[in-house]
Amino acid sequence: MKILIFSDIHGIKNNLDYLKEVYEKEKCDRVIVLGDLYYIGPRNTMIPGYDIQAVKKFLESFGEKLISLRGNCDSQVDLDVSSFVIVPELEYLSLDGLDLYFTHGDLYNRRNHEKIPAGSVLIYGHEHMPYIVNEDNRWFINPGSISLPKGDTYPSYLIYENRTFTIYDVKGQVLFKQSLSFGD
Repeated sequence: MKILIFSDIHGIKNNLDYLKEVYEKEKCDRVIVLGDLYYIGPRNTMIPGYDIQAVKKFLESFGEKLISLRGNCDSQVDLDVSSFVIVPELEYLSLDGLDLYFTHGDLYNRRNHEKIPAGSVLIYGHEHMPYIVNEDNRWFINPGSISLPKGDTYPSYLIYENRTFTIYDVKGQVLFKQSLSFGD
């Protein structure tokens, strides 16, 4: 199974056409968005491309292939107006012998992972910085933000296929690539 994973859209449509092209070109089977769908947040200035309806339409276009998680900037109103399910806290998938946990990252992350069993993978956004790290016999994967990256990074996303996680930026560069096994 091939999965396109991204986070922290924050209502900005600027890279969504690019993601749709990646989805189609890579022939992804699923799409997982790790929260912060519509609201830009009080710390950010208005950005050209802020268009909540375009983001909603983009996410709805994936239909049953979409898994969406709730972020700290997603309100009850966002959940009510979205025609797709938004998982409130944590989503679990077992793929290719891996236990994968998906969340936004404000509740569960590298510092707070008690609910995530050893030997598992926690995939989350929230920090807007891409990385793949192995600590405490767990893999922690953050695709960064597709709209508001922090540091010197470009907007980025993640593709999962056959136990391999690859984080790309929107310039097409591979930022991180890791085939997972435990005991590494």
